[in-house]
Amino acid sequence: MVLQPVMTAEEVSEFLDREFPQIHEGGRAFSVEGVAPGLGVMRFSAGDRHLRPGGTVSGPALFTLADLAAYVVILAHIGPVALAVTTTATINFLRKPEPGDLIGEARILKLGKRLVVVEIGIRSDGSEDLVAHTTMTYSIPNR
Repeated sequence: MVLQPVMTAEEVSEFLDREFPQIHEGGRAFSVEGVAPGLGVMRFSAGDRHLRPGGTVSGPALFTLADLAAYVVILAHIGPVALAVTTTATINFLRKPEPGDLIGEARILKLGKRLVVVEIGIRSDGSEDLVAHTTMTYSIPNR
């Protein structure tokens, strides 16, 4: 069975702006790039405030991108459920990400009644090499 989105990228973006305006604190760095069957894509424009010493994008910033990308793909496929929450997360840092735009591509591996498992690949814009790989499980409330 192919998963079909029930929300557009614009609808998910409006939901995030309304329900989670704190993600734009200090300026808009995260944006929803698109949704497709089983897929959600986020862009993260990493600036100076997202860097750690040595000029690389910090781990917490990469984790935020992964978590938001997972949330976007889930919302796009189940609808605007604000109380969907992360229950487990594993992140592997693979390469040093340079400042600039990063793309988080989230794919639903399993969408159940109560749990959703998502895989997120993060890469620098224009590169095919992953800088981080994440798996996350979300708990979703009764719908």
